[in-house]
Amino acid sequence: MRALGIDLGAKRIGVALSNSEGTVALPYEVVERTGDRERDHRRLAELVEETEAEVVVVGLPYSLDGRVGPAARRAVAEVRALERVLPVPVHTHDERMSTVSAHRSLAEAQMDSRARRKVVDKVAAAVILQAWLDGRRARAATQTNSEHEDAPR
Repeated sequence: MRALGIDLGAKRIGVALSNSEGTVALPYEVVERTGDRERDHRRLAELVEETEAEVVVVGLPYSLDGRVGPAARRAVAEVRALERVLPVPVHTHDERMSTVSAHRSLAEAQMDSRARRKVVDKVAAAVILQAWLDGRRARAATQTNSEHEDAPR
């Protein structure tokens, strides 16, 4: 299952794409915000079509203590708008620390700060999407294990 990951930012939207098996997320694109949210959402819908994504995963920026703060409320409102435009299911995933993790990875790769700014949003989207994919796989494995435990012997 191919999935598209989205990191909603005020100036840019990071986009990541999984492989067709839904096991690995890779940075894909950065969409510059135009100031017209509907236009930005149409671009995301085009990306869903172009990549043949079957699901979209949007990062929710919870507060570090897990609360839904102003940023998360804005993201939820945007997710609701995306659900009306995108032709596939839209899921959300906790994105706490995804941008920090992306910056750290890029710094470890010895990328300078100017170059990092150009790609950090799509790398953060890949971090979010990979976490969602890993969680999905873990839930499926747990479910399979519990089904085997319940089977008659």
